Amino acid sequence: MHDYDTSERLASYADVLAGELPGTWTSTHLPPQAKDDLAELADRIWDLDLVAALLAEHPLRQAAVLSRPDGAQLVLVDRHDERDGFLIAATAPRALPDEAYRAVPEPNGIALADDPFLSAEQIAGDLLARYDSALAQVRHTALGGIQPSQPDRVVLTWQQDGSVATAPVDDRAGAVLVANGFVQDPQGGIYRLSGDDTRAQARALREIGPQLDALGIGTALQHPAGRTAPTSAPASMPPSPASTRTPTARAR
Repeated sequence: MHDYDTSERLASYADVLAGELPGTWTSTHLPPQAKDDLAELADRIWDLDLVAALLAEHPLRQAAVLSRPDGAQLVLVDRHDERDGFLIAATAPRALPDEAYRAVPEPNGIALADDPFLSAEQIAGDLLARYDSALAQVRHTALGGIQPSQPDRVVLTWQQDGSVATAPVDDRAGAVLVANGFVQDPQGGIYRLSGDDTRAQARALREIGPQLDALGIGTALQHPAGRTAPTSAPASMPPSPASTRTPTARAR
């Protein structure tokens, strides 16, 4: 089959999958010309089984990437054999330290038949469940106990030093946090608001609530054991637990 035909089939299949998977997914096709993007993508494929074996023999020349708003990504690749269908694998999140992956099993990819509707059911019941579990584990480890946020809710956690930390999954939320004094750690993606000036801290916390709410993003405030929030903290943000949702092969 010619590369053009393979590209069209891969892109079309991925488009259907994106519409059939649970949640909101978008599909992007990376053609052979996108060499830098393909190289970066290949390094993040979170697999030590089918897809890793395939890439050892066939370097990634094209792929379709399925993306979810919380940063989760799936990679669809050609099988390079006589069988119909594709292989699909998860990707490791960007900017997390290797230590976060220790003792977390790889959510290895799976083979898909040449029917995207049946494949969507297979992915939802198998790969996605394992991927979401692995994502929750590595993000929790990387955050050092900070409760992960959700696309529609930013979870703020009081720290023992008096600061407030959070890890939003939405760039719009990150922009609001930075505008109100939070500083992002580029390595782990954690945003922190210093507690050196408690009045300024309380004012910032009061202001981000309505700003995030205008974007359709809620807020929740977590109090670690043994830590009581200052009385000046906004009463409109009560403690509320947030549910966890959310290389070439690495020892993850």
